Amino acid sequence: MRGQGVVKGYAIGRAVVMGAATLEVAHYRIQPEAVQAECQRLKSALALARDELQGMVANLPDDAPREMGALLTVHSMLLDDPMLAQQTCELIIERHYNAEWALTTQGQILGEQFAIMEDAYLRERGADIRQVIERVLRVLSGSTVLLPRLSEAPADEALIVVARDISPADMLKLRGGRFAAFLTDLGGPTSHTAIVARSMNVPAVVGIGNVRSLVRDGDVLVVDGATGAVLVNPPQFALNEYLRRQAAYADDRAELSLLRDAEAITLDGVRVKLEANIELPEEAAMALEAGADGIGLFRSEFLFMGRSDLPGEQEQYEAYASVVQTMAGRPVTIRTLDIGADKTLDGDIAVAANPALGLRAIRYCLANPEIFGTQLRALLRASLHGKIRILIPMISHMHEVHAVRQAIAVAGAELEARRIPYASNYELGAMVEIPAIAIAIEPFIDSLDFLSIGTNDLIQYTLAIDRGDNDVAELYDPMHPAVLRLIAHTINAGERAGKPVAVCGEMAGDASVTRMLLGLGLKEFSMHPQQLLDVKKEVRLAHSNALRIKVASALNRAERIDLALLAG
Repeated sequence: MRGQGVVKGYAIGRAVVMGAATLEVAHYRIQPEAVQAECQRLKSALALARDELQGMVANLPDDAPREMGALLTVHSMLLDDPMLAQQTCELIIERHYNAEWALTTQGQILGEQFAIMEDAYLRERGADIRQVIERVLRVLSGSTVLLPRLSEAPADEALIVVARDISPADMLKLRGGRFAAFLTDLGGPTSHTAIVARSMNVPAVVGIGNVRSLVRDGDVLVVDGATGAVLVNPPQFALNEYLRRQAAYADDRAELSLLRDAEAITLDGVRVKLEANIELPEEAAMALEAGADGIGLFRSEFLFMGRSDLPGEQEQYEAYASVVQTMAGRPVTIRTLDIGADKTLDGDIAVAANPALGLRAIRYCLANPEIFGTQLRALLRASLHGKIRILIPMISHMHEVHAVRQAIAVAGAELEARRIPYASNYELGAMVEIPAIAIAIEPFIDSLDFLSIGTNDLIQYTLAIDRGDNDVAELYDPMHPAVLRLIAHTINAGERAGKPVAVCGEMAGDASVTRMLLGLGLKEFSMHPQQLLDVKKEVRLAHSNALRIKVASALNRAERIDLALLAG
């Protein structure tokens, strides 16, 4: 089978299959006189599930993944959301459903609303609802055992968890076990299983589709976290081959760890900055541990998601300041709220005709000055603690740049009126993800302090490919000559103006294209901390000037670049 590999590495072990509560729910109607008692049973289960989650947050072990507390808090808050509790109770009252039936029905309604959302991250937040509902169903049924047959496995045997999906709370329960990998039917690169597995550095493959129904407890599994391949009960020759790969990978990671404190300098002396992408403030420490030169992208929208209220100025300030302080003088690039038009922040669904081209990112922020102003004040206050770079997503017009500068000035004046200190030594930059800005780059590079190329959206918009649509996914081509020309044009404009240009999309963390990006002139990469050492190794083995000649020649002929020729 094949899914999406979200954590590299090889795992060989026996399957332990996690039950799925939603698949085992009884459906029956209750008598009218029992409606209030059934609603109370639901509310008691919600309260107990919430207390369990809050207890986990209060008693997190010191060695728990840093993201765990925030993820558990999000699930705890969802249990108080009226869309879950009140709407489910209304189904009990109006249709006389039992609590389990009403809960799964409401979950299906919410899941369908999330499924039609354009933004991949928002689509995956539907998993939060599903995971919370499964937790409540387990409380209603009185069953809390995740892996019933776990105790039967030999103590020295590597085990691989197989599940429909795994919630943050379940991951916390499982983290103390001897698990070699995680496999799930659902999920993507920003699902909680992926986020927590990365922090635990355990191989994981998600989005397999039907692994839970096809794998049985005790089956021998081979997991390739890089390619997303999963082998079930393979023959001995295949096991031997993956044992060899597993050993070679372990040796390679041990060798790479020696590069942590080494400088990222090419063979011809070009210094390259390698920074980290993070979603949560707690991940800044992971970036430091990986040897990052700074934070190249802090996706601030993660502070806004999965909650029924907006984070206030103080909460945002504390989050941004904590990252700046953790990075101890290294630059921290914080992207302003990048939310799509397919969901408003108060939880109301508002589907646009084409959300990818609608009121999203900076367009949304400028249309909602109160929300934007709160974030800008928090950023200005946090800049007292170190070097902050404010990154504006989805810029396409110069008037948007001017509007952002005006909004920052207003935010500063409001802080002054309240006599709250802030610093004005921030830098302002823009994401290059719309072809228009890449083509007409000069006025933008002249008026901004830096640029950051978001290759994911740049590819999508250049090739007219919805990267979330499986029907056209094979046309999503990072190596298309048109895409590479836009990247090269942006980097060259930055060089002429003496302004830094970074790449913070998926391409930056793909070590197989590191030399090609160096050949385009890139000197600043930003990626997930786990990818940093692989990229650093490629940088230190590359000759920048020789690569620039080869890549320029191919671009001039509008040819596809042969990565194999760049490896020599």
